[in-house]
Amino acid sequence: MSEFYKKILENNKNWVESKLKLDPNFFEGLSKGQSPPLLWIGCSDSRVPANEIIGAAPGEVFVHRNIANMVIHTDMNMLSVLDYAVNALKVKHIIVCGHYGCGGIKAAMGNDSIGIIDNWIRHIKDVYRFHQHELDDIQNENERFNKFVELNVREQVYDLAKTSIVQSAWKMGQELSIHGWVYGLNSGYVTDLDVNFKNNDELDSVYQLKF
Repeated sequence: MSEFYKKILENNKNWVESKLKLDPNFFEGLSKGQSPPLLWIGCSDSRVPANEIIGAAPGEVFVHRNIANMVIHTDMNMLSVLDYAVNALKVKHIIVCGHYGCGGIKAAMGNDSIGIIDNWIRHIKDVYRFHQHELDDIQNENERFNKFVELNVREQVYDLAKTSIVQSAWKMGQELSIHGWVYGLNSGYVTDLDVNFKNNDELDSVYQLKF
């Protein structure tokens, strides 16, 4: 058994003990159910832990993560998480959180084949194509990279607002707001990109579903 593996098992025991010292009924309470106010759609990157970034306790954040925090309308995993969060848990907020230095975004800026993930990254490349003139006008590569991260988050928020799940909730009068953030790996701070929806009024009419 590796030292790392033994360490994480020991860390779990220490964590449990620390929680029980503060509240002997902590885990009993968690076992009775969850009612998180927030769904977090983030990147799989190990440096972007949803709960820690926002100081949330267990039970406060429902989480879905994938490469480059994508909201793809044919992704049944994401749609299943979204449907459960909105219709069963009745979350009031959904945050799409990207991060500067994202490897998936970086890969989408190039043409090297990585493997099966090429098919996922193609969706990110579509975002670049939508904003190609704006991005190509940025001469500094790092600035272009950061802007691409931001634009990708914005597009994912728009795609989230276009889903039948979110639009149906709005139609039923459910309180639900969606937001776009970017996390700074080198600072720890999040930036609110000011792309927020609480209804579908700002979407192009072709996306506004009628129920």
